[in-house]
Amino acid sequence: MQLEVMLDKKNGRVWDISEIVADLQWQTARIGKAGTLSFTLIDNNRFYGDKSFAIRNGDIIQVRKDQTNVFYGYVFEIGYGAGEEIRIKAYDQIRYLMANDTYVFTGKTATEIIQKIATDSGLKLGKLADTKYKIPSLVADGQKLLDTMCKALDYTLINGYGNFYLYDDFGGLTLANVSQPLTDFYFGDESLMTDYDYAVSIDSDTYNRIKIVQDNKSTNRRDVYLAQDSANMAKWGRLQLYQTADEGMNSAQISQMLETLITLKNRESKSLRIEAIGDIRVRAGSYVRIFIERLGINQPMLVDECNHKFDGDHTMSLTLKVIS
Repeated sequence: MQLEVMLDKKNGRVWDISEIVADLQWQTARIGKAGTLSFTLIDNNRFYGDKSFAIRNGDIIQVRKDQTNVFYGYVFEIGYGAGEEIRIKAYDQIRYLMANDTYVFTGKTATEIIQKIATDSGLKLGKLADTKYKIPSLVADGQKLLDTMCKALDYTLINGYGNFYLYDDFGGLTLANVSQPLTDFYFGDESLMTDYDYAVSIDSDTYNRIKIVQDNKSTNRRDVYLAQDSANMAKWGRLQLYQTADEGMNSAQISQMLETLITLKNRESKSLRIEAIGDIRVRAGSYVRIFIERLGINQPMLVDECNHKFDGDHTMSLTLKVIS
């Protein structure tokens, strides 16, 4: 394994710090978080005796494995202890979408919304898939920019236009469709997996009653739309999801949203955490095939979170959801 870690000072100086980096981890999450890189610098006097060498917040960190791009981001935290080791934490540019702002969009696709916010924020764009669905109205008052983007993608999903995920591809904000699994390998029995933890739950994302409300200015009342599964309510108790519809949505659109939500949410959620030999092609948002005979699993699953560890060997931890 050839791991290359470069420090770009933004002043024309670029340092190859690969030999003094230890315990490097790269973490990605499919929704709501920036990609994170953490590592420790070990003092072997190669650079520390050079007074021009220093690492500062805002410096650029680039990581490649076997000449394949892995991470491009910015130092956000430098930690010191009694010893001479230095702890570094960096984020990709999605970190800058944690700022709050207000936006109002009418008749825009999630792609257009993401492009507008990213451009306003000074972010670099990569390839953005066309989500096609024009959202009637999206109002985000003082919300995190990333939450606004994710809300647009949620509207796209629940209206039947596909499941998309947003990520930083080595310095370019990228939007891709969750479509086909990586087909030339699988995780599970006799393939890459070293351990797993499996759970079937109604605790985190299961709802058998959906309630959507919308303010009606003409009647000065609040319209209520309901969908529920009485059989599952008898088994699990009432698990209600409450949402507010934007005022630009009509009753047909809200009814469609209601139907989609009850279809998506009215079921047990199945989660799987896998420890495996590392493969740099896998990140949060990837769609990979899992085969574990004991659990009766032989199907693609979506990677919700992925943590790559580079410490002599390359290993990774995957948190997955069943797509069915």
